[in-house]
Amino acid sequence: MSPEELMAEAIAISRQAVSNPAHRPFAAFIVKDGEIVGKGLNDTPSSHDPTAHGEVLAIRDATKRLSTQDLSGCEIYTTCEPCSLCVAAIWWAGLDKMYYAATLKDCAEIGIGVSGLVEEIAKPVNARKMKAEQILGDESRAVLKEWAKSPGFLEF
Repeated sequence: MSPEELMAEAIAISRQAVSNPAHRPFAAFIVKDGEIVGKGLNDTPSSHDPTAHGEVLAIRDATKRLSTQDLSGCEIYTTCEPCSLCVAAIWWAGLDKMYYAATLKDCAEIGIGVSGLVEEIAKPVNARKMKAEQILGDESRAVLKEWAKSPGFLEF
């Protein structure tokens, strides 16, 4: 399938959410060697999980099917430019390329508010709306240093 055909299929799946209140119209596919290996459709309303975005669910599906957390060699097709949460998940998964349809600007113009998140994340942690306080930093750093010396660290 061509990139356009894959995106058209993702958009068709996202359209199903318009009439189904259990989902939101954000769909994503993970593709490896032209084959869909992961699918996701935002189901935050039904799962009560604020991280159940289409991209995250597609990544979870692909990593489970492929038995790896490393999705290098794969591409993601998403019906909307990803939010900050999904960008982070895409980055951690190691995906090679992203194709997207609608933009975050499109969302803002329609009234789907995600732009505030981008601005909030750009602020230093102590300047964000949610109060944050660092505690036991030395103890946590010690665990991280210990882990960095362990054999399991190289697999991360």
